Parts: sequence; structure tokens; C-alpha cells
Amino acid sequence: MVEPRPVREQVELDTVTFAERLHYVPGLARPRFPPWQRGWHDPWHSPGPRCEEMPLYKERGCYICHQGVRMLEGVRQAQWLTKTKLVEGLPPAVQGIVDNPALGLQELEERAKHMVSHARLWDTAEAAPKREKYCPVLFENLIHVRGLSGILMNSVTPIPPVASKEEILATKEHVLETFYPIAPTIDLQEVNVYKELNDTGFRDGYPYSHPHTLFFLESANVRTDRFRPEQLRAKMLMFAFGNALAKARVLHGNDPKVLEQPVVVQSIGTDGQLFQFMVFQLNTTDLVSNDGVKNLVWIDSDQNLYERAQCVPEIKKGVVTKPVGISGFQPDTFKKFLALYLHGTV
Repeated sequence: MVEPRPVREQVELDTVTFAERLHYVPGLARPRFPPWQRGWHDPWHSPGPRCEEMPLYKERGCYICHQGVRMLEGVRQAQWLTKTKLVEGLPPAVQGIVDNPALGLQELEERAKHMVSHARLWDTAEAAPKREKYCPVLFENLIHVRGLSGILMNSVTPIPPVASKEEILATKEHVLETFYPIAPTIDLQEVNVYKELNDTGFRDGYPYSHPHTLFFLESANVRTDRFRPEQLRAKMLMFAFGNALAKARVLHGNDPKVLEQPVVVQSIGTDGQLFQFMVFQLNTTDLVSNDGVKNLVWIDSDQNLYERAQCVPEIKKGVVTKPVGISGFQPDTFKKFLALYLHGTV
């Protein structure tokens, strides 16, 4: 019988570093020093407490949808998160404003074309203005409001419900589309340090406390930095839902239930040429179950305000083939923009 060899004790080897040389030496290990303590608290160089040590830390994670979230599945994913049924096109109440000749929207078409020309051709010293320049200018011309993406327009009175009670009850039969195995929260930011707070952003007594329309501008020059139309529509739906939910909890409390008076919030998104129109109606705050009454959203997508803006004339063989100007102006898109602006007031 062969006896096993005795195991020799491993003698610990010291790591040879270049600490004593005071300069880098090839072949020697980099020294590791203990963290230097200043002896006093410097807020500019303090690592801060660990997440687990913060007062607002919670074991249950919270998923956040912010301005930079790009949803992988677009509107379908936003529908699942907000328990919403999609209806293509604009609701009859808004379409009635578009088709109403008594409002005189046709008389504003020439002025709208002038606004487009001002943003794309005249308000610049460059030969062809960049998107980050003409997109905000066009929006400012249309709505006369200056600001960044995510502008909220409020009103004194809320927008009346778009869908009838029969249409709301009919949503019980709608089945939300799933996209297993992709998790609906795959694109959202998960955090463990948070505070649950329902806040509309306005103090009590503010006269314009009802959310009316959200505006989103995609003005990045680089195409990859801009949201794709489908991602932009998903972002519009999520923020319209968030504003409607915050207002509903102020009016009806935090208990999940079917609302007797639905909350309607609109949303408009554009990249300076292509427009997205949306009307969202919050019917229920019970988001735990996929059954029962659903929320409703009407989307009119990919509406061009104009086909092309020729900033520099195109000349072939000494002949101007494409003069400077706006071509393919779509007045119906401008009417839809005004209809959403006037919805609830006319």
C-alpha cells in the first residue's frame, strides 16, 4: 500500500512592487495603498454612503421612466405598462374640430406655411439650418411657447371624456398583448433608493391645474441620437399616462378603482417635420390586474407637415430644377395640431 505524500505547506510569497522605487518599473506589481483620510469631511471628494445605508433605501426596486428611456417594443410595451387599449386615428371629438369650417382653420394655412419658411429658411445665417435650430423655432412659431422637450400646457378646466361609458365598459373584453420572454420593464431604470410621492407639480389653488397637452421635440442633429417615431410615441404615452394618473389621484384618491370621471391628457411629438398626435384617456387606476376596464389611447402617427425644405437651389446644366422654398405642405397636419390645441375649449 502506497502511502500518500505529505502535503507541503505553501509558503506565502510577498508581492514585489515598485513602491520603494517611487516610479513605474516594468515587471513589478503596482502597489496598493490604503485610502487616504483627510481628517475632515470634504463633500466634493466624499464617496458618499452605500445605497443600503441611505434612509430611503428599500428592498423592493422601483422602475423609472425618464426622458431618456427608449422602449424596445415601442407603443406595445407602453400599452402593457399603462393597461391601455389602442385606437388608430383621432377621436371623433377632435376630428370634428378639424372638419368644422365655422372655426376658420383654412384661413390660417398660409400663415402656417409662412411659419415653416421662417424656421427652415429665414431664421438663420447658414445655408441650411440644423435640426436643433429649426425644430424649436418651428414649435415656438406654432404655439408661441419657448422651452425644452417635455413642455406641459395646462388649462383652467379639464378636457371632457372622449369615450362614452359604453365604450369604456367594452374595454373589458380587450386582451393586452404580451411579448414574452421580454420583460415589460426591460428598458426602465431600476433603483432602490426612492420616495413614493404623488405630485402634479403645482400648488393648491393654482388656476391652471388641469393638464391639457404635452409637447415633445426631437431636435438632435445626429439621427442615432433621436428617438425613432415608434419610440417617441411610446414616450408620449408614458408621460401622458403619468400626468393623468397624478391628477386622478389628486381628484379621486390613491385607492385603485375605475374612475367615474376619466382624465384626458393629450400629447404632440415632432422632429420639425414629422408629427405624432395622441389623446389619452385614463379610465382606471387599478393597474395590478390585466382584467377589467382598460385605459384608452388614440394615436394618429407619422403626419408630415411638409415634404421638403429646399434651402439651397438645385441647379443642373445652368437650370434651376428645384428652387428654394417649402414643397408638399400638408394643411391637414396643421389643422390637427390646432384641433388638439382647441380641444376642450370649442
